Amino acid sequence: QVQLVESGGGLVQAGGSLRLSCAASGRTFSNYAVGWFRQAPGKEREFVAAISWSGGNTYYADSVKGRFTISRDNAKNTVYLQMNSLKPEDTARYYCAASSTYTSYDPRMYTYWGQGTQVTVSS
Repeated sequence: QVQLVESGGGLVQAGGSLRLSCAASGRTFSNYAVGWFRQAPGKEREFVAAISWSGGNTYYADSVKGRFTISRDNAKNTVYLQMNSLKPEDTARYYCAASSTYTSYDPRMYTYWGQGTQVTVSS
């Protein structure tokens, strides 16, 4: 089992920045790829970014490429999502998830999920 807890969400004006954290406990976190997903009201959950177990490979949705950066510190069992130049359309609940298999954009590849943290971007 891996337990994931997200933090760092909040209310920010358009153009601002936030850094989300995903803290893990349980099994060896460095064995897992981690993805960030988001879900806005009335919409399906969508892929945001993912990072391989070593941190050597990262992937981004086109909508956030160049604005968001995913990183990890395995010594701290934490994955980060730095979000810059935020837009109102980034408003959603953000979830981190862990996968013992693939670094993927597909949420079905992820076994463990956190409860999410709300990000609201005002115009």
